[in-house]
Amino acid sequence: MNFLRGVMGGQSAGPQHTEAETIQKLCDRVASSTLLDDRRNAVRALKSLSKKYRLEVGIQAMEHLIHVLQTDRSDSEIIGYALDTLYNIISNDEEEEVEENSTRQSEDLGSQFTEIFIKQPENVTLLLSLLEEFDFHVRWPGVKLLTSLLKQLGPQVQQIILVSPMGVSRLMDLLADSREVIRNDGVLLLQALTRNNGAIQKIVAFENAFERLLDIMTEEGNSDGGIVVEDCLILLQNLLKNNNSNQNFFKEGSYIQPMKPWFEVGDENSGWSAQKVTNLHLMLQLVRVLVSPNNPPGATSNCQKAMFQCGLLQQLCTILMATGVPADILTETINTVSEVIRGCQVNQDYFASVNAPSNPPRPAIVVLLMSMVNERQPFVLRCAVLYCFQCFLYKNQKGQGEIVSTLLPSTIDATGNTVSAGQLLCGGLFSADSLSNWCAAVALAHALQENATQKEQLLRVQLATSIGNPPVSLLQQCTNILSQGSKIQTRVGLLMLLCTWLSNCPIAVTHFLHNSANVPFLTGQIAENLGEEEQLVQGLCALLLGISIYFNDNSLESYMKEKLKQLIEKRIGKENFIEKLGFISKHELYSRASQKPQPNFPSPEYMIFDHEFTKLVKELEGVITKAIYKSSEEDKKEEEVKKTLEQHDSIVTHYKNMIREQDLQLEELKQQMSTLKCQNEQLQTAVTQQVSQIQQHKDQYNLLKVQLGKETQHQGSYSDGAQMNGIQPEEIGRLREEIGELKSNQELLQHQLAEKDSLIENLKSSQPSPGTDEQSSVTASARDSEQIAELKQELATLKSQLNSQSAEITKLQSEKQELLQKTEAFAKSVPVPGESETVMATKTTDVEGRLSALLQETKELKNEIKALSEERTAIKEQLDSSNSTIAILQNEKNKLEVDITDSKKEQDDLLVLLADQDQKIFSLKNKLKELGHPVEEEDELESGDQDDEDDEDEDDGKEQGHI
Repeated sequence: MNFLRGVMGGQSAGPQHTEAETIQKLCDRVASSTLLDDRRNAVRALKSLSKKYRLEVGIQAMEHLIHVLQTDRSDSEIIGYALDTLYNIISNDEEEEVEENSTRQSEDLGSQFTEIFIKQPENVTLLLSLLEEFDFHVRWPGVKLLTSLLKQLGPQVQQIILVSPMGVSRLMDLLADSREVIRNDGVLLLQALTRNNGAIQKIVAFENAFERLLDIMTEEGNSDGGIVVEDCLILLQNLLKNNNSNQNFFKEGSYIQPMKPWFEVGDENSGWSAQKVTNLHLMLQLVRVLVSPNNPPGATSNCQKAMFQCGLLQQLCTILMATGVPADILTETINTVSEVIRGCQVNQDYFASVNAPSNPPRPAIVVLLMSMVNERQPFVLRCAVLYCFQCFLYKNQKGQGEIVSTLLPSTIDATGNTVSAGQLLCGGLFSADSLSNWCAAVALAHALQENATQKEQLLRVQLATSIGNPPVSLLQQCTNILSQGSKIQTRVGLLMLLCTWLSNCPIAVTHFLHNSANVPFLTGQIAENLGEEEQLVQGLCALLLGISIYFNDNSLESYMKEKLKQLIEKRIGKENFIEKLGFISKHELYSRASQKPQPNFPSPEYMIFDHEFTKLVKELEGVITKAIYKSSEEDKKEEEVKKTLEQHDSIVTHYKNMIREQDLQLEELKQQMSTLKCQNEQLQTAVTQQVSQIQQHKDQYNLLKVQLGKETQHQGSYSDGAQMNGIQPEEIGRLREEIGELKSNQELLQHQLAEKDSLIENLKSSQPSPGTDEQSSVTASARDSEQIAELKQELATLKSQLNSQSAEITKLQSEKQELLQKTEAFAKSVPVPGESETVMATKTTDVEGRLSALLQETKELKNEIKALSEERTAIKEQLDSSNSTIAILQNEKNKLEVDITDSKKEQDDLLVLLADQDQKIFSLKNKLKELGHPVEEEDELESGDQDDEDDEDEDDGKEQGHI
């Protein structure tokens, strides 16, 4: 503590001698007194002196106060006094000195006392244990003291708490305290604890911090709440910013959905207090933390989709179109919506459909662009609108096409009742305000970013410059304004637009070079020796001319690549050209623009570069430099190599497409096979059901046969049965005919079954041998053989069913023969002479009754036989359908075998062709090496890896041989 004594001695206005003695006596009493009351009173007195005589109390009493915390934990009052005294010594919050020197000295004292306190890590651990006490007079001073320690020496205290057992968990319990003062100060403590420490942030997040903080904010009224809501939002930002793990946990825990009520603010013109504006501003920043472009793309995309699904994006768009919203909230809302839709097609499509509540309704994009090109709007708001437009077009080719289409002649509204986005951009591009020129040029460049189709479409745009003069193209009008010598900001914006437009678009380069005045203008600008302000314009002109050379397809004879390079060498000089080209990346504002996508500038004069354009410069600067120094022969060779590589790529792509199509065809055939299997199973089920029905009919027939036999046994002899049964012989003849038809049908079915058996045997013998090399054909033949075996088994089942039915028919025939014999026996019987007429009449009546019963039973038997015949017909139809299924399967098998053979041939051809192409590429790379061009040694690496694998295979073979 010698350095502290030196500080005390150097103070100009120190305490009086009596006060120093008093502090010394109080410290002695704390250290030596045996009575608790005496020690408590001494600590209370030190507390009262600690604010005014901070240095002296800290030097003399800190050690004694720490000893009190260790030994007198049973008395909460003395513990509270000791904690308050330590807080007064360490904290700088309650210093009343206003002078700068005094404040700096006070801060030094706080950090020095903090360093003394945490020099023993046990002191911090002791303080954490005291926070477990529920007594208000202990817990609250302990929270304030630990917060002050974290503010003074945050990283060191964070490390001690991190290694302390359950240290963070103890602090998380403060959020559940029912006393709002402790809970609110606990939020402040966690703010200081989680600042710039990812490990602690993760622990706090997994201790259920998100849910607790969201509950506190809901209790406090969300955006309408007070300072507590602000503190909770700051803590949430600490936990989520630059912490991918916590962001993913926040999204997976469904904590994005509860954020929607935060932004239900309505469109009233009142109720925007300063605290509400602050809270809502922090809420918007929290949303931006989750969807920041600096986050991993996957995490950002998931959060964007969740915000659309829960309605958060819709709520933000409502604020965007509401009236009475403060300017700073509106600006931050625009920035938030920008990052929520950036690169997310679903959100971008929704934003394109949002309309402003005007009459007639206008798209939100049009309303925002009107603000961007209006010079009376605040600069920050115009920057936010430009960022929103850029995010809307980012990786959104559909949106880019919609914007460009509003400039084409076929879509322009001839009545002039509505203003389109394209018309607003053209108006801003050629207005008198240089900032509007720059913003419109950058916005239009983003509509062309990485979209060659829209670059070509924009060439069709024609502008009417004045009445009576023919229209000129948009490309020509941009170059005309450049040549008129407008403001630097305007020229920079137009040059960035032209560079973006012409890059990767040879057709646009041809249109640009077709105007004979453009190339002389560019060379004149580059060749002049101008001041520092014009150097950036010279660099952009050099970049534009370099793009015209690099992406030139030599379609214009007067402006071919070689002629343009000769022109540069004569009028500018290659070294001078490259030097001017380097002015862009060396500009002081270039690095600032390349850091973040958001155009965040302190003032309009700093608005020079666009973020996407800096990436284009970084991409093209090197290739343009190489193109300038290349000779015509090298260009020709490089073009030949490019054409060869393009042909190779096209051939490989073609065969890839063919293989993909064949895979699709194989999948379709597999699906058809599965469908046929399902149909086969259905047929098997139907056959099983019919077998059960046949068994039921068989049982019914046996029952009828038994009943007929019993009635036949009870019949007596009668004389004139044959004469009374005139219908019976005809019925019997019909039954005989039906039985004959059934026999012929049975023979026909048996013949068809024999043919199918022979067909199956042929298919079985024609299957491919199992020793074939192609795995796919083996699999296909195995599947076909299994299916044919199943079908053969089904046919065998049907055949057995038909045999059983034929046996039943034979039985029926024999039984009918018996009935015929009985009938003939009745007909031959002769009546006995001498019987009385009464007896004959009785017998005749009896015989007639029995014959009528026999007729009825015969009709029933006929109906049963007819039903059996119908069932046999149905079985025959099923057999026919099974035969057709076999034929279909055979055809499908043949097709599969043909397709597999063709695929094998095509794959062999492809392998041969790829080998030839690889050989050509290898020779071309050797030529490039001979010409001095660097070539990546991918083939050598692959060959080296292959040799290593061959060596390993040989070693494995040797080891197996030893085994």
